[in-house]
Amino acid sequence: MKFLLKNELTIAFVAALLFIPFIGVVHLFDWDEINFAESAREMIASGDYFSVQIDYERFYEKPPLFFWLQVLSMKIFGVNEFAARFPNAICGMVTLIVLFRIGKKLFNEHLARIWVMVYLGTFFTFLYFKTGIIDPWFNLFLFLSIYNLYVLSIKEESKRSLHSFYAGLFIGLAVLTKGPVAIIIIGLCFLVYLISTRFRPFINWKEGLIIIFTAACIGFLWFGVDLVQNGTGFINNFIQYHVRLLTTSEAGHGQPFFYHWWVLLLGCFPASLFFMQGMFTKAQMPAQSTYKKWMMILFWVTLLLFSIVKTKIVHYSSLCWFPLTFLAALCLYELRTKNFKLHRFPTVLLAIIGFLISLVMIAIPFIMRNKDKWVHKIDDVFARGNLNANVQWHWYDSMGGFILLSGILIYFFTKKQEMRTAALFISVTACSMITSILLVPKIEAISQRANIEFFENLKGVDCYTATAHYRSYAPFFYSQKMPHQSKTPHLDSLLYGNIDKPAFISTKIQNKAEMDTIPGLELMYEKNGFVFYKRSPAIKK
Repeated sequence: MKFLLKNELTIAFVAALLFIPFIGVVHLFDWDEINFAESAREMIASGDYFSVQIDYERFYEKPPLFFWLQVLSMKIFGVNEFAARFPNAICGMVTLIVLFRIGKKLFNEHLARIWVMVYLGTFFTFLYFKTGIIDPWFNLFLFLSIYNLYVLSIKEESKRSLHSFYAGLFIGLAVLTKGPVAIIIIGLCFLVYLISTRFRPFINWKEGLIIIFTAACIGFLWFGVDLVQNGTGFINNFIQYHVRLLTTSEAGHGQPFFYHWWVLLLGCFPASLFFMQGMFTKAQMPAQSTYKKWMMILFWVTLLLFSIVKTKIVHYSSLCWFPLTFLAALCLYELRTKNFKLHRFPTVLLAIIGFLISLVMIAIPFIMRNKDKWVHKIDDVFARGNLNANVQWHWYDSMGGFILLSGILIYFFTKKQEMRTAALFISVTACSMITSILLVPKIEAISQRANIEFFENLKGVDCYTATAHYRSYAPFFYSQKMPHQSKTPHLDSLLYGNIDKPAFISTKIQNKAEMDTIPGLELMYEKNGFVFYKRSPAIKK
């Protein structure tokens, strides 16, 4: 591990080997991946790189920075899954280098390597960079802004104006990536830190102005220009959308208050278990102690904020992964250098969760190979249709689970601390990589591939494409609709109104009985829980 994570160059090389291969072999997943890739594709197709669009109409939920990165990638690699995910693979490489540099500067190379190892050896943090969602870049920008605020808070006299500029720069880039929620998160962290110091200011008015002015200038590059050109339409709709996320369970993503707590515990295994003890580990130097305070603040502000928000999606709490892995790394560093043991409670949880995850991953392929014996007992007709997909399962699909189990056994039956922790986190890295290669394509085949292929086959056909009674962005991205084609009418118009060209519609099997009663709607076929229809325009007499 020491050799592989020796310096920034080797870390970048290892990250490239882990994050780039195979990212294009699986279709994009609804909603977010297809949604964002479609916005980037429509920028290219329309030649309008300033406006974020879906179906060539303004899309009010996100600013454009991440889509610009995807556009650049698509210009190089073409409009495909690899290009949509490639920016986040690059983000993974940059993130690991940033962690190494910060860890080395604040502590030493030993802790820096541990932090990188932990980030690579945690399930969600690894798989995160093989996706096409916005959050990796958004979180990196926020993390870097917090780091520069930390530097200002330790009263270093040199380069304070430069760090003020960097803090504002990264806040502005975060705003351009996902919107003003970045300001809310940074503002809350800033306020909590001030409270913790009894409101002793750590920046002067000049530094504050630099931060605000820089962030405002970066934000104005798009928000301001759009406001001047198009009025308040985007900003009003953008605010309304985020108010809905805060106050309602948008699109059925309602979960209990502690949802993200469980997400972090299980999804950030095994780092989450070491984090529990890392929260109470004391840093040796004052500057290190201050950095730990900032990380604690970032973790709890993010976790509590998104626990309060009514709409809860797995990656909403992903900003917590930076402080969580740092505190886990700090715990591991102390375990190695001071030669004491992990407390009993996280140790027991590590054993229980680790064995359960590995056994589930080992069992899944064998269970799926015998699905004929149990799938008919599932009441949900759509889930039953999904599981009937023709997917070939093999014994070696369990390999990731066996590797994880081996790492856990080595951890518990080896006494040398460095060897046992390295084995544990390397096993998670290997398990995550194998899962992305072997299991994720099969999950995609079960959950959505029939639907994706239906719309892929309509690429280049002058027709309408839509879904009925469920939401999907697949009709846009995978049929590759062009700007000159007519705007997709409302679903009622496609089903009952006059149309000037064929309409191809996908629905879920539980809606089949209702759809079959619609006059003129032709059933094409059904597959894996989806049902596909065609409606032709009326023949003029």
